[in-house]
Amino acid sequence: MLIRRPPDIPASEITDERLYRGRREFIRAATGAAAVGLLPSALLAACGGGRDAEAASVPAEQGGDEPTPFEDVTTYNNYYEFGTGKSDPARTAGSLRLRPWTITVEGEVGKPGAYDVDDLTRRFPAQERVYRMRCVEGWSMVIPWLGFPLGDFLTWLEPTSQARYVEMTTLLDPTQMPGQRRNVLEWPYLEGLRLDEAMHPLAMLATGLYGKPLLPQNGAPIRLVVPWKYGFKGVKSIVKLRLTRVAPMNSWQLAAPTEYGFFANVNPEVDHPRWSQATERRIGEFRRRRTLMFNGYADQVAPLYAGMDLRRNF
Repeated sequence: MLIRRPPDIPASEITDERLYRGRREFIRAATGAAAVGLLPSALLAACGGGRDAEAASVPAEQGGDEPTPFEDVTTYNNYYEFGTGKSDPARTAGSLRLRPWTITVEGEVGKPGAYDVDDLTRRFPAQERVYRMRCVEGWSMVIPWLGFPLGDFLTWLEPTSQARYVEMTTLLDPTQMPGQRRNVLEWPYLEGLRLDEAMHPLAMLATGLYGKPLLPQNGAPIRLVVPWKYGFKGVKSIVKLRLTRVAPMNSWQLAAPTEYGFFANVNPEVDHPRWSQATERRIGEFRRRRTLMFNGYADQVAPLYAGMDLRRNF
């Protein structure tokens, strides 16, 4: 099956959120919008639903990859710093102070320092991209993100010849993040990418969604988006970026090393120890979809892992 590259979507071509609810309205609004028509087709479905789930779905060219409603995107979240329930972040994240906000850059880089997030958004022009996002728990969304390529930022920072990995860290402040008062994970939240993964044009630092600034429950004011990986890779509310010579550990890898690895690439052939990853459910739908390798972005990112055993490197 041909997987087409997801293009950058200009703001003028993002459907108004009032139209998300109606498939017919969405398709009418998208008619003639090449950006929507070129989104890769999605064949996904419900976690643990078995391998005999629906084998195909409506291709993107016919509206099969319509964005998830804004209301769902902003009220159904994994963000354990604000609670372990899916509705907890929308309810409790209002305590997060979004300004001033800086990202400290350290390690194998030519331009270490502290960078104001507003300065970064002025330096790097915003782009809108519609990405399919897949959670390891078995649900997915299609989200119009606003942000800039992580690779552009890293290039500007001038990584040294010793840089091999990028480690990112979430804010640590239990007074603002009530979930950090519980030992659900080791805080602060840590995540990492190989440098070539971070430099890939699909990887981005998001500052908004649906043409609007990020809300706290979605990782404001700046977060990582890597659409070919499971959602726990998307570290939120980033305050530190460190370039390293050795692979950093991530928070879920530290918490459950037999269940969560460093790479976290979407691979329907490798089950989580406690459930199947073969299928998943798109939020807002009841039908099941078969999961695609690399979440449907195989044409773009598979060369990054040539020669690797993706069962061992999970």
